[in-house]
Amino acid sequence: MAIYHDCADHIREKLAGEPPKRAFILGSGLGDLADAIEAEAEFSYGELPGFPVPTVEGHAGRMVIGRLNGGRVICLQGRAHLYEGHPVELVTNIVRTLSCLGVQELIITNAAGSMNVEAVPGSLMLITDHINYTGINPLIGANDDDFGPRFPDMTHAYHPDVQAALKSSAGACEVTLHEGVYLWVTGPSFETPAEIRAFIAMGATAVGMSTVPECIVAVHAGMKVGCISTVTNLAAGMSAVPLTHEETLSEAAKGARDLQKILKHYVAAHPL
Repeated sequence: MAIYHDCADHIREKLAGEPPKRAFILGSGLGDLADAIEAEAEFSYGELPGFPVPTVEGHAGRMVIGRLNGGRVICLQGRAHLYEGHPVELVTNIVRTLSCLGVQELIITNAAGSMNVEAVPGSLMLITDHINYTGINPLIGANDDDFGPRFPDMTHAYHPDVQAALKSSAGACEVTLHEGVYLWVTGPSFETPAEIRAFIAMGATAVGMSTVPECIVAVHAGMKVGCISTVTNLAAGMSAVPLTHEETLSEAAKGARDLQKILKHYVAAHPL
């Protein structure tokens, strides 16, 4: 656990007071929210012990701490993914560092493919549950009792109170917020049409290459978790448009405007 403490101590040294209790992880093409923060401190991931440096376009690899619409937040601009070659423990070092800083609530965002024809590219989807299709769990190995129990309950992986508050903020901002189940795949190849048909049969509504490991580690550490996906494409076989990362970034930018509205309202309306 020393690496998490070392990282948290490094962050605390640059802060005038206690760290915020709420944190955001921003996904592909969604990093502009960090620029709206009145920064108290900023860190590149490269200077934070145990933080992986993202290699994918759309992930800046920067932590910004400060005020957003009156509320103090930690904003993580970008994440690392398993498909970049990182071990899952490294991917989730970020979350355990947040736990050491005393973060109580984690709001995760991501870019996802939609398996709901009504949730078109550029729209937003509240994640109500997830399916781990990778066969990988970040908690495999010796349990660290300082963070949480050996067998954490995932019944409410995405906390009902956080979901309700995010829906309320979306309503106040007059933004349509679809709801669905997120299915995690490792990538980096996009899914096949046959896989998408199987995922739909399993009850999934969105598919992506992140989020679930962060959620698992956050729940293990006792945080309340919420997640909103920006829909960047209809999944394979549901559209004649070829799937590309360029489309992901373009459509994420469209959804980011509405997502910023929701999160800014959420921070002001639900202080921690």
